[in-house]
Amino acid sequence: MHKIFKFEPHYFERIWGGRALETILGRNIPVKQNIGESWEIVDRDDCQSVLTHSEGESITLRALLQKQHHRIMGPGWNVDDKFPVLVKWLDCNERLSLQVHPPKSVADLMSSEPKTENWYVAHTTAQAGLFVGLKFGTTKKKFIKALKENKLEAVCHRINSSAGDSILVNSGSIHAIDGGNLILEIQQNSDTTYRVYDWGRKDRTGFTRKLHIEESLRCINFNDFEPEITSTNHSQVQILAECKHFRIRKFSFPKPMKIKLKNLQQQCMILNPLFSDISVEKEIIPAGTLALSPYAEDCEVQINQPGEMILTDNFFIPDTNSN
Repeated sequence: MHKIFKFEPHYFERIWGGRALETILGRNIPVKQNIGESWEIVDRDDCQSVLTHSEGESITLRALLQKQHHRIMGPGWNVDDKFPVLVKWLDCNERLSLQVHPPKSVADLMSSEPKTENWYVAHTTAQAGLFVGLKFGTTKKKFIKALKENKLEAVCHRINSSAGDSILVNSGSIHAIDGGNLILEIQQNSDTTYRVYDWGRKDRTGFTRKLHIEESLRCINFNDFEPEITSTNHSQVQILAECKHFRIRKFSFPKPMKIKLKNLQQQCMILNPLFSDISVEKEIIPAGTLALSPYAEDCEVQINQPGEMILTDNFFIPDTNSN
């Protein structure tokens, strides 16, 4: 039995993507493509994570959960449910569209999926920034006027970004990522995005991308003003985000050490070492990749050199009373 599960990433070319997954994370990505997204763990009908150590057999995350759901997720898990979170790397070589994901109350009416996400900024270039929320005083009427005049940037809240920054982007929050950001995105398992503004950009065929203005206006929270970013502090463990969908913590390791993250029969968790390798019982988790530590196993991490790790949990709390 494996102490951890590791998965093959899925790469996606995007109009705003680049080559940072290769130049910064050291990935072997498809050549001559602007890779914008790498899906690190995903359980969707149209995209499935596959185990890296499946000994010649392609075992998907869905199949793994169906066969070993109690061992991985713990008691109380519904075997028909999808894995609750999706983790991505985003290489934002150019600015993304201004967009919004529907809150649950609206998603239910639109046959779509809600999506709250968190961005951890791993690397930036000069002048990089993030758009999240609206500037104080922006009403729906002012927003629509700015949209018609192609001046949305003037009413959206922009924050300069630096490596180590983190921000929770709640469903309903208008947002975009500026060019020059390499971001670890941890989100609800959803792929619903409504694009409200794309800066007049055209694709390689000369066409603009589809906008979803009516849907966006139904979803945007017009009381979401100037949310604050969380910057790195010097504590060994820092909470970056905590909501009903997940908790995200950053662990900083100033020197080689061992750290016990959880005991047997505690909730499963996702480990993302950033720029240095870690290991669990001699199984290496390379920097920039991901591993899942299941409910049924304890997890002691060996750190061989100074570094940082993002740890995500609380996306499913086992019902120990159902044993």
